[in-house]
Amino acid sequence: MSATKSSMDSHAIHPLRDRTRAVNPRQRKTQPLGLCLSLGIGVVLGTGMHLTASADEYQWLEAVESPEALAWVAEQNQHSLPQLMAHPMYETLYESSLEVLNSDARIPSVTRRGDYLYNLWRDAEHPRGLYRRTTLDEYRQASPAWETILDLDALAEAEQQNWTWGGIDCLYPAYERCLVSFSVAGSDAVMVREYSITDKTIIRDGFSLPETKSDVIWLDENTIAVGTDLGPGSMTDSGYPAQIRRWQRGQTLEDAPLLFSVETDSVSAFTTILRDGSHTYTVFTDSPSFFERDRVVLQGDKLVDLEIPNDSDIVGLFQGDVFVELRSDWTEFPQGAIIHAPMADLLADSEDNASKFQLFVAPGDRTAINSIHITANAVLVNWLDNVRGRLTRYTPSDGGNHLGRWDAETVAFGPNGAITPQNTSFEHDDFFVSYQSFTDPTTLYHVGNDLQPEAIKRLPDMFDATNLETLQYMATSADGTQVPYFVVMDKDAPRNGQNPVYLFGYGGFEISYGPYYSPVIGRNWLEHGGVYVLANIRGGGEFGPSWHQAALLKNRHKAYEDFEAVAEDLIARNITSPDHLGIRGGSNGGLLVAASAMRRPELFNAVLSQVPLLDMQRYHRLLAGASWMGEYGNPDDPDMWEYIQTYSPYHNIREDEDYPLIFFTTSTRDDRVHPGHARKMVAKMRDMGHDVLYYENTEGGHSGAANNEQRAQLNALMFAYMWDRLAY
Repeated sequence: MSATKSSMDSHAIHPLRDRTRAVNPRQRKTQPLGLCLSLGIGVVLGTGMHLTASADEYQWLEAVESPEALAWVAEQNQHSLPQLMAHPMYETLYESSLEVLNSDARIPSVTRRGDYLYNLWRDAEHPRGLYRRTTLDEYRQASPAWETILDLDALAEAEQQNWTWGGIDCLYPAYERCLVSFSVAGSDAVMVREYSITDKTIIRDGFSLPETKSDVIWLDENTIAVGTDLGPGSMTDSGYPAQIRRWQRGQTLEDAPLLFSVETDSVSAFTTILRDGSHTYTVFTDSPSFFERDRVVLQGDKLVDLEIPNDSDIVGLFQGDVFVELRSDWTEFPQGAIIHAPMADLLADSEDNASKFQLFVAPGDRTAINSIHITANAVLVNWLDNVRGRLTRYTPSDGGNHLGRWDAETVAFGPNGAITPQNTSFEHDDFFVSYQSFTDPTTLYHVGNDLQPEAIKRLPDMFDATNLETLQYMATSADGTQVPYFVVMDKDAPRNGQNPVYLFGYGGFEISYGPYYSPVIGRNWLEHGGVYVLANIRGGGEFGPSWHQAALLKNRHKAYEDFEAVAEDLIARNITSPDHLGIRGGSNGGLLVAASAMRRPELFNAVLSQVPLLDMQRYHRLLAGASWMGEYGNPDDPDMWEYIQTYSPYHNIREDEDYPLIFFTTSTRDDRVHPGHARKMVAKMRDMGHDVLYYENTEGGHSGAANNEQRAQLNALMFAYMWDRLAY
């Protein structure tokens, strides 16, 4: 099992995941903007006036599929797409992106269950995907033999549905019966069907749920825990389950007894299975806010409170001990530490639980714990050391179960890359590690008990990185904080202020971004002389919970100041200048770049804001938005809104300002961040006389694309825009 803080370009909060291992709540946190329509009266607008909802003359664009709104979308697409597709590089960018996306020269990412490794494979012949499996010995081969389990394209054609893959949860320990989730055109809402791995078919009289945002997990072969939409009170205001029911085979869902429920103003209720070789615990969690967890454990027919800090994260179960990460100080334990205690002791007596815990590890000033992974006989810690990966294996010193002392061994990898342990399980001691850097193609290693990494898969060089170098600099933010950022550029590029720079940032939800190998960026940007920059601003998790919390709520502006400080530092170093500096972000990052463009338009000449939050007065009333109030605050609180309105992009457009030509993208099928954000921003800017570009894909969900052709088009549009704006 594992927990990790690194993710987005899943930019997402509770997607149905492959839960073949015991999944923990922290994994939900790390899918950030998956991170959900009515508006209260008397809220304060950017003008300082108290107005009703009717003051927003663009609110009609929130009706996602109304004929009027879709006609407006078609008009905007028709305005923007011909301009972008006319760029002389567009076709090259499209073909290059599609070649990368469809290439067989990819490492098949796998999920380990029992004796098999499972993979979802997409290519030109299978755009929706083949779900398939192989053995470890076969996987080591250059061309493994795969057994197809489910052909999603064939299923979609047979059922005349635009299905995309939504995830799978298979019943331990045989892993033969599975709950498969299918999404329509990439949305978060999924349809769930029971599937037989053995027979390779949907079980027609098995468990089945219609399309909605559900939470499902196996309890035994004839019972699942399910949270889904059963009418009033069953879903939260954020659009996630508020009730968990015990659904037995053959029973109507409406008759399934209620196991657990939360108030509808909570973010969600969900179920987690914690499991090691000898213990299994079913945990129900109430998330009253994005960063809070109140937990109970099912013991027979009773629910027993698990008394641990509600801002902490459970990261796994090892030899009967539950491992917990602290997001704030707790008694003598520091913020960011991992602590552990026997689960049985915590459930038997909830008094003075802090005294039952022991310290496992704690981060330093410039280090953070990126993820925890548990194997049969060890605990792995994936460290971030000044945003560079380091992996350590910890084994109990005395071999006993009380876990008093640990032996630590470092797994040898390069010092300048990103390390991602994979397929760790209480069933095995061996595991995989993915290693990559900005210029080193991803390599997959198999690591056994001797901790000697064995390379078993490696991407070929997908772009020419011969003369590229990676630099790490520090920018000084407005309050003096040192903010790291990476620069990838040609060693011989002149420092003349004229290099086209593509600056990426996110800065939210404790999500960490480190070095990564991107053939799309390499081919479409770096090979043509562009400079790529990754900013590790506050709001992320690069230096642990404190780095994230420094930009929460009324400190949100610090993330924007950090991002702007990086831009200024690039200019001061003469790497670029405002005429050649472009910024890009998606989801919370889309808010980041739009806010920065409103705050400091003179710094940038290209702003690419994808699937963004923009109307921060109504974000909590749109789709999953209510779940993010722990990050941004409640705009219905007049005091909080007085602050939020200072950065809300939608409320800070100035008619007399000279903005760069901003490019907004979204998706009609995005049921996480409402497309109304981008629609209303564009409409308002146009009516104020500002030229903007806009593209809304009618499919694709929060990722903005549903298949490789759409992904290639989106990439081509993005890079054509950047080259047009920055390379003159």
